Amino acid sequence: MRARVVLFDIDGTLLRCGGQAGVAFLEALAEVFGPQGVRAGQLREGYSFAGRTDPRIALDLMARAGIGEAEVRARLGEVRACYLRRLGARLDPRRVEILPGVRELLEALRQRSDLVLGLLTGNWLGGARLKLGALCLEEHFSFGAYGDDGIDRHELPPFALARASALCDREVEPREALVIGDTLEDVRCARHHGIPVLAVATGRTSVEELRAGGADWAVPSLRDAPAVCGALS
Repeated sequence: MRARVVLFDIDGTLLRCGGQAGVAFLEALAEVFGPQGVRAGQLREGYSFAGRTDPRIALDLMARAGIGEAEVRARLGEVRACYLRRLGARLDPRRVEILPGVRELLEALRQRSDLVLGLLTGNWLGGARLKLGALCLEEHFSFGAYGDDGIDRHELPPFALARASALCDREVEPREALVIGDTLEDVRCARHHGIPVLAVATGRTSVEELRAGGADWAVPSLRDAPAVCGALS
């Protein structure tokens, strides 16, 4: 039997961190860029982290503070290291919320021999591990594509498909995968690569907006197991 590949987003899809990650990120910008990093945090009003990769967030916020892209790209490694250190120290598992239906769905999918579960997330790998580890969810995912792999979200699916192909010992085609995410960026990214997408309205985007944005399926939460399983039939 040919395995299907299911690629989950993290924030807003599987869990919420209660603002802890955002605070650590802004602290990292301030530490690396000094007063200009502080200014970037002050100018973040109206900017949403949702659906964007960690490096894209850094580039966008520092651009608001007047720092050129080349300089920010050159220091992304510093930002990542500082952010992960701060997130590791700050993240309180008691404030990390698992979203409705997630644990039950992951347990059910894990029992299916025809499925392989992975991640498609804008988080840097270290951040993804910290967030999932706070809820003991990391064991469900054997591979992934992360913010380490590209600046923008649409760059990530080829990495996820290549790693899935290596795991399955055959080429996994886009139509054999399913992206599960909560933002219009997740929807656009999946559709750009010809990957079906199931959108869940546990982030900041409604079912109606996700459907209008092109999601193949849109559900209020991952408690809607029949819709999820229908997408995997």
